[in-house]
Amino acid sequence: MARKCYITGLGSTAGNKRSHSLRATRRTWKANLQKVRIKDTDGKIKRVYVSTRALRSGLVERA
Repeated sequence: MARKCYITGLGSTAGNKRSHSLRATRRTWKANLQKVRIKDTDGKIKRVYVSTRALRSGLVERA
C-alpha cells in the first residue's frame, strides 16, 4: 500500500542526497502520516492515514 494522506493526497517526494563533496545520489522523503480514526463525509467512522499538516489545520474531524 502506498502511504498517502487520505485528505490532501500528500505522499513521498524524491530528490538528491548531497554529501559533503556534493555528490548526488537519489533519496526519498516520507510524509509524516498518522493513523487516525475520522468521520467520513457520509458520517461513517474510518481508520486512515492523515498527514500532520491536515490534522493541525483542522481539515479532519476526528472520531
